[in-house]
Amino acid sequence: MSGPMSLEPDGAEGDALALRLAEPRRTRFRRGDESTLTLRLPRQVPDRDAVDRLASELADRIGPAVHPYEVAALLEAEGFSGELIRDRYGHRNLFSLAAALYEAVPRTFPEPPAAADPWRPDTVRCLLRGVLFALPALAYLLTGPLWHVDRHAPVLIAAGVVSWAWGQALGHRAHLRLVAGPREAARTLLTGAAAGAAVATGIAAPFAGSGPVAAVAAAQSLYLASAGVLLVLGRERLLLAVLSPLAAGAAVLPWWEPGPVLRAGLPSLVLLASLAAATWVLRAGLAAPAAPGGPHPRPGASLPYGLFGLAAAVLVVLEGRRHPYAVIALTLSMGPAEWLLYRYRGWSVAALRRSTTPGAFLLRSAAVLGLCLSAYLAVLLPPALLTGSDPVALLLLAAALWTALLLQAFGVAWPPAVLCALAAGGAGAVTWLDLPPGPAVLPLSFGAAAACLTACAVLLLGRPSPHA
Repeated sequence: MSGPMSLEPDGAEGDALALRLAEPRRTRFRRGDESTLTLRLPRQVPDRDAVDRLASELADRIGPAVHPYEVAALLEAEGFSGELIRDRYGHRNLFSLAAALYEAVPRTFPEPPAAADPWRPDTVRCLLRGVLFALPALAYLLTGPLWHVDRHAPVLIAAGVVSWAWGQALGHRAHLRLVAGPREAARTLLTGAAAGAAVATGIAAPFAGSGPVAAVAAAQSLYLASAGVLLVLGRERLLLAVLSPLAAGAAVLPWWEPGPVLRAGLPSLVLLASLAAATWVLRAGLAAPAAPGGPHPRPGASLPYGLFGLAAAVLVVLEGRRHPYAVIALTLSMGPAEWLLYRYRGWSVAALRRSTTPGAFLLRSAAVLGLCLSAYLAVLLPPALLTGSDPVALLLLAAALWTALLLQAFGVAWPPAVLCALAAGGAGAVTWLDLPPGPAVLPLSFGAAAACLTACAVLLLGRPSPHA
C-alpha cells in the first residue's frame, strides 16, 4: 500500500472493486443495448421566457449596472430566494440568474438629476437693496431749504466716506462672527456700529463750523451705522418700512410744500426709527445662546475690505463732482449688480460640472464673467445717457467696482483693495491738485482699474478650486 489507489473502475483494481452479477458469465454492455439500465438525473434548463419577462421588469435598474454582482445585489434586495430562482427561472443560483439578466439588458448610464442651484438669487431682495441705498438721499432733498447743503457738502461727504469704509470692514467682520452664532455677530455689530458713528462724527465735527452742521453729520453717521446693522442681518424689508415716511414726504414735494416742521421732522423720525429697529434686531441677537469658545477672526482680516470701501467711496465722489446724477444711477444699479454676482456663482458651478479639463473650464468661466459684466453695464447705460453723465467714465467705474466685489465674494480681498486704492489716490491727486491730464484722468484711472481687476478675475476665478 505504498502508492495511491486508483478509484476509477478499470484495470485490475476496477475488476477487484466491481460489483459482479450472480452469474459467472460477464455481461458485456454495448452502446444502445436495450438491456442497459441507466439512471438519468433531471436536467435543469433556464426558462428563457421567464428570464426575459424579469429583465423587462427590472430593465431600468439593471441597465446602469457595471457588473453582474450589482444585479445579484438587486435580486437579493428584492427577496429572490434560491428555491424561487431554481423553480421559476431554471437557474442553479442567484449569480447565474444575475449574469443572464446582465447580458439580456443593454447598458444604460442615465445622467444624474440636475442639482439645485445653491446660488439662486432672491431677485426681490437684490433689487430692494439697490433702492435702499438710494432712498436716504431724499433726506437732503427735504432738508435742503433749511440750511446750505452745497456749502457744507464737503463735511457730509467726508463723514459719509468714513462711514462707508468703516461699514465695509464691519460688515465683513460681522459675517465672520455670524458663522459662530447670532449672539457673536450682534455683539460685533453693536460695538462696531457705535464706534463707526463716533469716528465719522469726530472727523466731520472740526470742519463743520456750526452746531447744526455737526448735528446733521452726526445724524447721517448714526443712520448709516443703524442701516448697516439691518442690511448685514438681512432685514431689508424692515429698513424699507423705516424709510417709508421719507419717501412719502419727498413724493408730495412737487404738489405741496410741507413746511419747515415736516421737512425737519420726517428725517428725524426716520433716524429715530432706524435706531429703534437696529436696537430691536440686536437685542434679539444678543438673547441667543452663546456659542462655544473658538478662535476670533483677526481684525486685520477685515482691513482690505475697509480699504476697498474707502477707495470706492473716493472714486464715486470724484465722479459725482462732475456728474451728481451719475452717483444716483450707480447707487440704484447696486441691486442688479448683486443679482449678477449670485448669477455668476451659479453659472460658474454649472460650467464646472460640464467641463472635463481645466482649460475648458477657464474658457467657460471667462465667458460667464463677460456675460455678467456686459449685462450689468447694459443695465447702467440707459440711466447714464438719460442723466447726461459721461457714459464711458461711469461704465468703466461700474465695471471696476463690480469686478472688485466679485473678487471679494470669493475671499480675494487684497488685489481689489490695492488696485482701487491706487486708482483713487492717483485720480484724487490729479483732480485736487489740478494736474494734467485734468478731467481725462478719471476714465483713464477707472479703465486701468477695471482692466487689471478683470484680468485678476479671469486668472483667479478661472480655476476649479474657488468654485468647488
